[in-house]
Amino acid sequence: MNRRVVRIAAAHGFTLAVLAAWTLAAQRVPSYLLPGPYEVALRVADFAAEWRLARHMFISFGHVGGAIAISFVIGSGLALLAYYFPVFNLAVHRRIGPFLNSFSGVGWTLLAVIWFGIAHKTVIFAISAVLVPFALINISAGLANIDRELLEMSDSFTRRRVRQFFAVLAPALFPFMFATLRIMFGVSWKVALTAELFGGSAGLGYLINLARQEFDTATIFAAIVLIIAFVYGSDRLVFAPVQARVSRHYGQS
Repeated sequence: MNRRVVRIAAAHGFTLAVLAAWTLAAQRVPSYLLPGPYEVALRVADFAAEWRLARHMFISFGHVGGAIAISFVIGSGLALLAYYFPVFNLAVHRRIGPFLNSFSGVGWTLLAVIWFGIAHKTVIFAISAVLVPFALINISAGLANIDRELLEMSDSFTRRRVRQFFAVLAPALFPFMFATLRIMFGVSWKVALTAELFGGSAGLGYLINLARQEFDTATIFAAIVLIIAFVYGSDRLVFAPVQARVSRHYGQS
């Protein structure tokens, strides 16, 4: 039998085994402790049928999308600042980077609540603060791996830094950019739930907090399933193919 078929069958078999174990465990305890797969599936369907639930999902998408855009611009800007102006290299990589990388998302969330109150900008700020180091580190790595001979050759054609950036540096950085966005997308959802839980007025994290107070465990499981499905689907169907195509086009592994 084909090895690929065996691997697929094993993966599906594992999934079915987990669902069976989940179903058996749910029959032994109250539903507010562990709802069964069928109950959770019905609640997932409610997100498509009821706007009061769906709006929280779309608000979380907005929080994540806005934070990724902001943090990518800031992190890339810091990396380019240190690259074009070496005098800032120590400040960016030995001061700003380590500080942002070591401070936790919960800490940023609590500070944001104090500064901005319970609001959307609180959630976006907390997520962005956690994501900036990912962009800074990955884009800096991309800049360090650019072929120096290629840059020297481009100097013979133009001395304009802006033109050189868009003609040489940006294409060389595309694989690193997509890899950065892929990582940030996955990490952002982990931070988003915590930020919405403590500092949000809407979103899946906020909804999970409400469900916890009402012992509505099915809604908590449904929100978790939606996040896993969306992140996994986006990674496999969008980010992975695009990153593979960009890497092949620009000769990066």
